[in-house]
Amino acid sequence: MNGNATAASGSFAGAIAWSVSRDLRLALRHPDETLLTVAFFALVASLFPLAIGPEPQLLARIGPGIIWVAALLAAFLALPSLFAGDYADGTLEQMVLSPHPSFGWALGKALGHWLVTGLPLVILSPLIGLQFGLPPDALLVQALSLALGTPLLSLLGGACAALSLGARGGGTLLAVLALPLFVPVLIFGSGATEAQATGIPPEAHLSLLAAGLLLALVAVPFAIVAALKIAVD
Repeated sequence: MNGNATAASGSFAGAIAWSVSRDLRLALRHPDETLLTVAFFALVASLFPLAIGPEPQLLARIGPGIIWVAALLAAFLALPSLFAGDYADGTLEQMVLSPHPSFGWALGKALGHWLVTGLPLVILSPLIGLQFGLPPDALLVQALSLALGTPLLSLLGGACAALSLGARGGGTLLAVLALPLFVPVLIFGSGATEAQATGIPPEAHLSLLAAGLLLALVAVPFAIVAALKIAVD
């Protein structure tokens, strides 16, 4: 651990603040991963309107699903490196043994991943949605569903990344573990926008996303810590 780690208190809030600030500094020093995530999301989602052609009704119908699939795959791109660098240089072992509450820094790692890879997608999503001819209210619901769903992807993906850490064929194992867990998030996220676009209230889909996020915030960091302790032992 470095001086920043020892300077922060051993409190829950201190653990989150240290973990998030550290990951953000690393992301600023090496912005290529963030740029790749954003570029992948924008390119994949933008290619579909070009390939399908200018059919407004068809584009509006398939747009929410395409945007969500692109966001899911873009978030998945950054998962293999979530703990890999810390594991390789020994920082992860020191984090596990540190006086910081393990729940705090594990939650901070997931939050840092979302700030770097998920938040840019939320901000960019209305511009992508315009290419599919989505109405303004559907664009708002699209951004809101991503704001609820992408942190859930970061938490679930973080647990899967921790479980596959150090394993042979870790990338394949990560995909096998993470993608099935991402499917319900994809269904409810895209379903919220589709419901709004067709005049159906989207609150049910958004409520399920919010409930899943709250449950993951409470439970998933413990799973992350348990998996990381196994990996460093």
